[in-house]
Amino acid sequence: MLASELEKGARTLSAKERARLVAVLLESLQDTPAAEVATAWNREIEARLDAYERGELQSFTAESVCAEARLLGR
Repeated sequence: MLASELEKGARTLSAKERARLVAVLLESLQDTPAAEVATAWNREIEARLDAYERGELQSFTAESVCAEARLLGR
């Protein structure tokens, strides 16, 4: 099927269907599927949370992070 035919067909879809098609096409361009990336991030989040709860990670207040960000932004 030619790209022009696909484009013509896509234009007949609802906005919701076109958005889904765009998401599928964009994901197909990535080396790693979005589901794998999400799984990896979830594992990382859990590992960091566990380390924090064991007292192995230093934490910072939101105020101190924002203050440092303002300094870096100057």
